[in-house]
Amino acid sequence: MKAPRGRHRRPEEVLRRVYREHVGAVFAFFAYSVSREAAEDLTGSTFERVVRSWSSFDAGRASERTWILTIARNQLIDFFRREGIRPTVSSDEHPQLLDFGESGGDPLERRLSVEELKSWLGHLTAREQEILALRYGADLQAAEIAELCDLSTANVHQILSRSLKRLREQSREPAG
Repeated sequence: MKAPRGRHRRPEEVLRRVYREHVGAVFAFFAYSVSREAAEDLTGSTFERVVRSWSSFDAGRASERTWILTIARNQLIDFFRREGIRPTVSSDEHPQLLDFGESGGDPLERRLSVEELKSWLGHLTAREQEILALRYGADLQAAEIAELCDLSTANVHQILSRSLKRLREQSREPAG
């Protein structure tokens, strides 16, 4: 019989598994907001903190991913405070945002330039950008984002919906 996840295993094995399972989501979360180099550094520092704090993880309070992304979110907030930077989405480092499609009548169905996408995302609030990064970068579900950001699930859905609506409206405005 196989031991339950994380139980009866050496801590190093558990931490290796945790890293493998969550590093992509953590990096993607950072890549929405900062350069690739900064995202790599922040990902590393997040997992350093995960290792140092692992003994305080309580599966009864949050999932591993939510707990780790809470650490990542705090790392990003600290980074912005230190750097005096307003959070923005980095489409250079998150190119899949550019792949809306190749052609069609709907402006969102065509391939966007990096500058055009940055311009659109720049019209969103920092909170909207963060919620989008958690949903589409870190691939969290609305309930997980709600727990992480201390919001209701309905509020997360509302923010996502309004943000996407604003992006759609922005896509219809003539470039200028």
